Amino acid sequence: MEGWSGRRVLVTGGAGFLGRCLVAALRREGAEVVAPRRAEYDLVDPAACAALLRAHPVDAVVHSAALYGGIWFNRTRPAEIFHQNLVMGANLMEAARRGGVRRFVQVGTACAYPGVAEGDLGEDALWDGPCHESVECYGLAKRVLEAQGRIYHAHCGIEVAHPILTNLYGPGDCYEPERSHVAAALVRKVVEAVDAGAPALEVWGTGRPVREFLYVEDAAEAIVRAGVLCRDGRPLNVGTGVGTSIRDLVEAVCELAGFRGRVVWDPTKPDGAARKVLDVRRMRERLGWTPPTALREGLARTIAWYRAQRPRRATAALGEAVA
Repeated sequence: MEGWSGRRVLVTGGAGFLGRCLVAALRREGAEVVAPRRAEYDLVDPAACAALLRAHPVDAVVHSAALYGGIWFNRTRPAEIFHQNLVMGANLMEAARRGGVRRFVQVGTACAYPGVAEGDLGEDALWDGPCHESVECYGLAKRVLEAQGRIYHAHCGIEVAHPILTNLYGPGDCYEPERSHVAAALVRKVVEAVDAGAPALEVWGTGRPVREFLYVEDAAEAIVRAGVLCRDGRPLNVGTGVGTSIRDLVEAVCELAGFRGRVVWDPTKPDGAARKVLDVRRMRERLGWTPPTALREGLARTIAWYRAQRPRRATAALGEAVA
């Protein structure tokens, strides 16, 4: 099964942040894409997964649907996050196996890596220790799904790709305070501070942790490539390989958004893991590709998109309040 052209592909989470970009990227490659909503098929229910693939026979599945959020979201809803992510992936891959689907792309996460790992995170270290406690509920579920993919490839013959994504950002992300990841949360906070003329801005933590940031459209392009070139279920890191401290990220967002006030750090709030940067040598070798969008360029696009959306969001909120 070569390439995507003429193939019928199911994308879960197709209306979400990453999913929308995946749908667009696959269609550019000539695929016919099916992207049902959760209201139609709840993937937590194995019967719904089976019904989905009966109603929509496909050549391949790209599973990007997930329940996820930032550190606070993980701390307040860990059981729900672990259960839903684990059973959605497990149910869907089993339904795909039973339905004769030939290719399965299981989107993974850097949260699955050991929390105490030092240096850049290589794929062979995925099982070398426990996930960081701040993201264990999400990371461990995704780690188990990595094992499922390798096992199903070895014993059932399904072509499986398991791209492991670093921190995504970009237009269409979740910007709600209780769910957003660090880049989206900062964009919202800084833009609102600029609009309000605030003299100061409070940011969680110390600013010392180092993270890696990948523009969402680049992530979708890499996943589409991996779905063709990676078939053995082995994990493949997808990222830039470039670490950026949270302090430097804040400074970049403030500069690009035009915030001139003070930044006040709150060290009583959690930092998470000290460093999380992926070793992307295998990605460059197997995909023959590196992400084209530089961090400042991607942040500038994201800030512009968020500013353009704010009037619409405010109007929608007003309508809901009046109703």
